[in-house]
Amino acid sequence: MTNLYTDLSDAPPPLAVPARALTVGAHPDDAEFGAGATLARWADGGCEVTVVVVTDGSKGSWDPDEDQARLTNRRKDEQHAAARVLGVSDVIFLGETDGELVDTPELRTAIADLIRQVQPEVVLTHDPWQRYQMHPDHRATGRAAVDAVVAAREPLAKSPTGLKHHRPDAILLWSADEPDHVEPVDESAFQSKVGALMCHSSQSVTTMGDAASSPELRSDFEHKLREWMTIGDNGDLAEQFKRLTP
Repeated sequence: MTNLYTDLSDAPPPLAVPARALTVGAHPDDAEFGAGATLARWADGGCEVTVVVVTDGSKGSWDPDEDQARLTNRRKDEQHAAARVLGVSDVIFLGETDGELVDTPELRTAIADLIRQVQPEVVLTHDPWQRYQMHPDHRATGRAAVDAVVAAREPLAKSPTGLKHHRPDAILLWSADEPDHVEPVDESAFQSKVGALMCHSSQSVTTMGDAASSPELRSDFEHKLREWMTIGDNGDLAEQFKRLTP
């Protein structure tokens, strides 16, 4: 498989393990797909990782007869299980309706207040400028999260709960249209990413080639994931991001 980002061998060095990191994903499993190995490695290094899930995940099924309330509860349980695999410290659900998310001032304020509360050194989220990203929730979440970082850093942008402003050191955007930053992935972190993704069994058919249904399909999914994460000519694994400095 030809890697599109072999030029990343000249990218800046990876970040030092932060004391605190906060991810903002549209749905349960988005953070795991986008940055699961990085989060696992950081958590293993002592980082307190907070995962924010913006929507309720209620549209995450191809079964037209799916009970959406039951699916929502199942996806919360799956997210908590995945967080345990990664070593995540906290999971926060904002409960917005899946598939209907809009980047509103209220959403930006809610995320900004979480940034002020958690005080992460790094915020990770979707690339809102990714070309041809069809899912509106991914676009809206990425934009709201980046806008929230700007709001959270400004002393004069008042917090409704009175929290002091906070400026993260970096934003890492996953599924980046123009990645310029890599975080190395060792085998332990890779297996944690796979294990966390497999916790999201309700999404096995829709996003993982039905990997939860048999050892063979899981092996095939793991092989494709490893291939996707391989950069350069040495077979090194990494997760790739666009890095912004707030």
